[in-house]
Amino acid sequence: MIEVPEQRAEPAGTAPAATALLAPGQGAQRPGQLAPWLELPGARERLGEWSEAAGLDLVAAGTTWTAEQILPTEVAQPLVVATSLLVGRELLRSGTPARVAGHSVGEWTAAALAGVLDDATALRLVAARGRAMAACCAGGGSGMSVVLGGEPAEVEAAVQRAGLVPANRNGAGQLVVGGTVEALRALEEDRPAGALVKRLPVAGAFHTPAMAAAVPVLRAATEGVATADPVLPLLSNADGEVVASGPEVLRRLVAQVAGPVRWDLCTGTLAGAGTTTFVELPPAGALSGLARRALPGAHVLAVRAPEDLPAAAELLAAG
Repeated sequence: MIEVPEQRAEPAGTAPAATALLAPGQGAQRPGQLAPWLELPGARERLGEWSEAAGLDLVAAGTTWTAEQILPTEVAQPLVVATSLLVGRELLRSGTPARVAGHSVGEWTAAALAGVLDDATALRLVAARGRAMAACCAGGGSGMSVVLGGEPAEVEAAVQRAGLVPANRNGAGQLVVGGTVEALRALEEDRPAGALVKRLPVAGAFHTPAMAAAVPVLRAATEGVATADPVLPLLSNADGEVVASGPEVLRRLVAQVAGPVRWDLCTGTLAGAGTTTFVELPPAGALSGLARRALPGAHVLAVRAPEDLPAAAELLAAG
């Protein structure tokens, strides 16, 4: 997932038929992202509990730490989830979305909002996920690039020639690939016609076999964890389908670490179900941009500051 230029919501127009609540993933983090939200009711108390669960001072990370300090995987993942979850809980007081979905680590946010996991448990497991994935990146040697545009068949062929693996199939002409640094360089030198290839500032090849060692570590961390079946329709990154079983959601979340994110299929499921409105939780921007590109005419709101809450609450209440 990559950042897109800031855009505001389009005029509301007629009431939406269905609203999806979206949770962003790693890469969306930015310095000071938690600062505007600390005055929400109970925010500091919740963040204190979540910090203890995650083993990380989330308030400090989200208010005073620099871009370099929040870049590491073991920091970025719990920080993004805590921010999204804090604002998501506030919005759910106003209305109920028709569906919820999250991109990569954002799927843990979506699972908590859907009632599969309690918030503290979700933050504890996300922190374990971040540490396990960071350990897989020790020593460097792998990374990720985003491919924007190009003829899909030509892009796939170039990715295969370079020896890379599709990691995030985001749709809307965006494919994120992962592999060795040498393979990433080979793709840059053999760039598909009409495509832009951009290296991403991540520590390793997430959602590829390079993360295989993190799966048993995370699976062990989930042993004995209680789950509940989702109370909101919850989409899976694995295939874009709605998953109704709590234990199955958790199983998929663990496997997702080394498997591709099929955001394109999630978008297709949402569109097929008649979703017309998308509300992205902070730190928002990337998923909103993808929704606009994939579904022209959709009503999209990226929640970036407390002044966006009334409009987001109105959309949830309607949809």
